[in-house]
Amino acid sequence: TVNWSPSLQTVLANEQVIDGKDERTGQPVVQRQMTQWFFRTTRYAEELLDFSKLDWPDSVRTMQSNWIGRGEGASITFTTEDGEPIEIYTTRPDTLWGATFMVLAPAHERVERVTHDEQRAAVRAYREQAARATEIERSDEHREKTGVFTGGHAINPVNGERIPIWISDYVMLRYGTGAIMAVPAHDQRDFEFAKKYRLPIPVVIQPLHGKPLAAGHLQEAFTGHGRLVDSGPYSGMPSEEAMKKITADLAQQGKAEGVTLYRIKDWGISRQRYWGTPIPIVYCDACGTIPVPEDQLPVLLPLDVEITGTGLSPLLNVPDFVNTPCPQCGKPGRRETDTMDTFVDSSWYFYRYTSTHEASAPFDREVVRRFFPIDQYIGGAEHATLHLIYCRFWTKFMRDLGLVAHDEPATRLFNQGMVIKDGAKMSKSRGNVVAPDEMIEKYGADTARLFTLFAGPPEKDMEWSQAGIEGCHRFLLRLVRIVNKHAPRLREARTTSAVPANPSAGGASPAQSEANPQERHLLRRAHQTVRRVTSDFERRWHFNTSIAATMELVNELYALEPLEQTVSPAVLRETLEKAVLLISPFAPHLAEELWQQLGHEVCVVETPWPSYDAALAQEEEYEIVIQVNGRVRGHIRIREELNKEELLKQALTDPRIASLVASQRIAKTIVVPKKLINIVLAA
Repeated sequence: TVNWSPSLQTVLANEQVIDGKDERTGQPVVQRQMTQWFFRTTRYAEELLDFSKLDWPDSVRTMQSNWIGRGEGASITFTTEDGEPIEIYTTRPDTLWGATFMVLAPAHERVERVTHDEQRAAVRAYREQAARATEIERSDEHREKTGVFTGGHAINPVNGERIPIWISDYVMLRYGTGAIMAVPAHDQRDFEFAKKYRLPIPVVIQPLHGKPLAAGHLQEAFTGHGRLVDSGPYSGMPSEEAMKKITADLAQQGKAEGVTLYRIKDWGISRQRYWGTPIPIVYCDACGTIPVPEDQLPVLLPLDVEITGTGLSPLLNVPDFVNTPCPQCGKPGRRETDTMDTFVDSSWYFYRYTSTHEASAPFDREVVRRFFPIDQYIGGAEHATLHLIYCRFWTKFMRDLGLVAHDEPATRLFNQGMVIKDGAKMSKSRGNVVAPDEMIEKYGADTARLFTLFAGPPEKDMEWSQAGIEGCHRFLLRLVRIVNKHAPRLREARTTSAVPANPSAGGASPAQSEANPQERHLLRRAHQTVRRVTSDFERRWHFNTSIAATMELVNELYALEPLEQTVSPAVLRETLEKAVLLISPFAPHLAEELWQQLGHEVCVVETPWPSYDAALAQEEEYEIVIQVNGRVRGHIRIREELNKEELLKQALTDPRIASLVASQRIAKTIVVPKKLINIVLAA
């Protein structure tokens, strides 16, 4: 079953369907069953659940686990009143005595046969309505449950009870068998459906602890494990034990089988478009379906194609492409005219990058062995169940073909945020993209780069802001002005501190020994800034705070104007050199020019990263007042820059503070930097 766009005459991915309509034309999309080409992703379901070799965010691992959806359960046979079997899949066979109705997916093959004449019109109308909804919409847990009674009934195999058969679009044909036993007291979707249509809700599982459940007073389904009640010979048995026992007993009667199912389905890759990789298949009346031989690959798209935007694949109208000899018998054959989903290409393009000129294979295997798996991959979390799972499948698929020797494409993953403009994700399809050429023309490439990195932490979404761009531009101009003003005299006061032989060695500044209080303060801030930016690069990737720290350092210089009178050339030169080196990853072109103005012949990119003196970078000691609910309860002395959580931890080391907050919940903390921390306790 696929999303078919009648207006575009092609299959669409779930992500291209918004509220049941094609995202490009706004026209309705329908569900259609079509013969398609698939990749067997289900073969790798269990392996894709193994994240032991991956240092990936928990959120991505959870999304992929849910998408794959491994479920241990049983296939159980119910029968219709006419004795025809209907297979259902359930992960909770212990709830069989609580099944009060059956639900079939609208497209289930048994629907027509179980529907009674008086219900046919209603069933037909509902099936047409369901065909217009996508699987994503239908699987929305918060969507109102709807359905139609078929008029038919099924027989519960454990107690012989006759239960009504309904159809509803919350049951998917692609998951399990497309049929479920509905147990409303112990499944939330079934509960909502039963409440709406006033169907019985008997309790057959009681929780092990707490107040017993009463059928007429349930506000929601109890979905946990417990102890069986009103379940024939299994009453009193714990859920886990009953699940195994019931399945085994029904299996002996030929009515059940233990089954492991996965929510993930095989990947339908057929698209009725021109733009995509040709599917290398030839159809022959004599030989059948024949793969294009390897020595005839790749199959190339023809260039003389008329793109009309209507009808089926444009390739159908190119006879020179369609008509080709059968690779097996040489008789006339015809090529497959569907092309592959473009996610096929994005699943492995980075392998091709390693050997783009390789003409006889997808890539040079030896080159790939040197580069893979990727040490650090950066990609958005919105691709968790798209590109990020497809590329894992593709790597395992190529491994089994002998093309690669590793199991995973990337060892570490970092999720960057998205750019938001006018309240929506910035993208070409939404028409809200800011052209970089315009920004570069007005502000320069370095400003554009600096603002992008300064707007927020890389893992968070950033709001596009014209004022923010202008602020970054002003900062760079400020740095330019201060270097231009003082560079002539600083070239004569050259020091070696900016280019240490060992950039990690640290060491005291040559300008420090004879510094006055203002100069010592400036040197301290310069070395603290190097420490902070270095830490951001090595541990957090928070480039926004690196840029902010460098901005603060430049502001310190302006606060000491006139610098000719307050700061010696040696101290000023060391500070400016550190500032230019620190800003160079974010504004490389400008930094190179300023570096040369300061008298350096070696390029910034060839200059070692600046070091810092750990003792000089140590924060000056300051006292913080500790309040509890606004009243002063203690003091602590701090010598280092701590964040809010670290400050709270330090405050709680005070015995008196610890006793005051013991066994109480902290509602919030109010921190005034370097002055006080107020711990507000919950009332």
